[in-house]
Amino acid sequence: MSGHIAARLVVTITPADVGQRISLRRRMATGEYSDVVGVLESWSGGLLRVRRRTGETVEVPEEIMVAAKVVPPQPPPRRRPR
Repeated sequence: MSGHIAARLVVTITPADVGQRISLRRRMATGEYSDVVGVLESWSGGLLRVRRRTGETVEVPEEIMVAAKVVPPQPPPRRRPR
């Protein structure tokens, strides 16, 4: 028995979650994983469009999505103490 615990990769989002903030893990062509966090702007024709907080839109083909879930809205920026 090995000493590591395998993470369960589960996709729990659907096209009904358009407009929600999501966290998505995708498998890149290199075999590595990359995460995208942002608002799911659209999901049609097998393509998800996610807008990051920077304003960048990331397109993710659903066949490379290995895990995804709805996450809470981003907290407001903290004020610095004076």
